[in-house]
Amino acid sequence: MKLKYAIVGTGALGGFYGGMLAHAGNGVHFLFHNDYDFICKNGLMVDSVLGNFHLQNINAYYSTSQMPKCDVVLVCLKTTNNIILKKILPPLLHPKTCVILVQNGLKIEEELATSFPDLSIAGGMAFICSNKIGEGHINHLDYGKITIGSYQGENKKLLEQVCNDFIAARVQAEFTGDLEKSRWKKLIWNIPYNGLCVVLNTTTEQLMNNPKTYELVRDLMLEVLNAANICGIRIRESFVQEMLDSTRIMKPYAPSMKLDFDFKRPLEIRAIYSSPLAEARSHGFEMKKVSMLEQQLQFIQDSYLK
Repeated sequence: MKLKYAIVGTGALGGFYGGMLAHAGNGVHFLFHNDYDFICKNGLMVDSVLGNFHLQNINAYYSTSQMPKCDVVLVCLKTTNNIILKKILPPLLHPKTCVILVQNGLKIEEELATSFPDLSIAGGMAFICSNKIGEGHINHLDYGKITIGSYQGENKKLLEQVCNDFIAARVQAEFTGDLEKSRWKKLIWNIPYNGLCVVLNTTTEQLMNNPKTYELVRDLMLEVLNAANICGIRIRESFVQEMLDSTRIMKPYAPSMKLDFDFKRPLEIRAIYSSPLAEARSHGFEMKKVSMLEQQLQFIQDSYLK
């Protein structure tokens, strides 16, 4: 059975992953907001290290009320917009629909489940360098792997099919049986690079090339790893070096939080920083450097969001 996909949040992630699925012939329905009129006239352009492509005639919608019910909903919004999910998701859902939150942070599936206790919910971790560089224009710079794990519902078979659809679309994908561990592993990268790129107004490349900031990145990674282990999530210490090595060879990149800062948008502080800090504290562990970074980010955000 071919799955019918909905993309909620057609930006750097949704535009790439949804675009790759559609380019491979899958039925994909895209929700747009600001780009809707442009997309209807011009289609979606994806520049990618895997090969550029242009989707001229795509299933574009301005509201979920216009969209069909889908088997899989990929939520690629920033977590700062999750407040709208309670309103916009219902038109997309049938009894077996699975919603996959392709987002950064911790406890986000739990929050969605409070509004949709009977919904099939999964999480998606995107290891990718991708930006939206213009109306209907996505630039995929490097990497692209997506890891998907179940949070609630009997959806393993469906999620494995989603992974297979991605693989057939030339996107590296894997199913994980431990969603919480995968989320903590992603935080080991997200917490230092997103926050430091904002606070120091820099890029991942510059952080890696300066011995002092390299050491700071490593210290933050180890603090997050230690928090995960104390919370019962066993991650080997060598994973930190793997993340450092993979970042060193990636193309120069400004993480999503840095772009949000540049455009004076809300920062994903709660999901990426506050929730992991609270979880660690509940197990008696204080991430002191991560806490300082959270406070700095909050100060910076408060300075332009009145």
